[in-house]
Amino acid sequence: MSTGQSVNASGASRRPWNKGKLVGPKPPLQPKHVWAIRTRLQLQRRTRDLALFNLAIDSKLRGCDVVALKVEDVAPHGYAVERATVRQRKTGRPVRFEITEQTRQSVDEYLRVTQRKPGYFLFGGRRGEERSLTTRQYARLVSTWVAMVGLDASLFGTHSLRRTKATLIYRKTGNLRAVQLLLGHTKIESTVRYLGVEVDDALAISEQVDI
Repeated sequence: MSTGQSVNASGASRRPWNKGKLVGPKPPLQPKHVWAIRTRLQLQRRTRDLALFNLAIDSKLRGCDVVALKVEDVAPHGYAVERATVRQRKTGRPVRFEITEQTRQSVDEYLRVTQRKPGYFLFGGRRGEERSLTTRQYARLVSTWVAMVGLDASLFGTHSLRRTKATLIYRKTGNLRAVQLLLGHTKIESTVRYLGVEVDDALAISEQVDI
């Protein structure tokens, strides 16, 4: 009889990691949610969180790459640049991303307040200046952000931020190749699966083109 538990080598029962949790792709945020979170963070003067949130949206990086950012990756001269390049941990391949004006402003303000210099991780954790924010700490922050604008935190995660701008770009342009490059995927099939592209999506794009 199944009890929803597995048994390990020692014979002891072990609770499945996903018991009671929703698994599968995390949905992207809608533009209205992005602006709502930004507004809350600005009003609460959470300088670090605002810079982190904006940069995560713009960069479209995986959580492990967001927390691994160094100051010089985005602000080599003491202020945020318009475009940056980092090497992805998962693939080892470089990926470029844009840093919009509002994101640059939030990063510059964060650097001014914290006085973080090149050589340091951009977003420091609780383990000292030499250590970065952990992916778990980052995930907790994302849950806090989405919850404070009335969203169900269990439905969203760090991948929601990675997917947000990529999904919007695809919906506006239908250009899968561009999104593939921005996400740093090696195969177009990975981008199709990541965005959840369906036949209806392709037809909707096709219907917008008259010959």
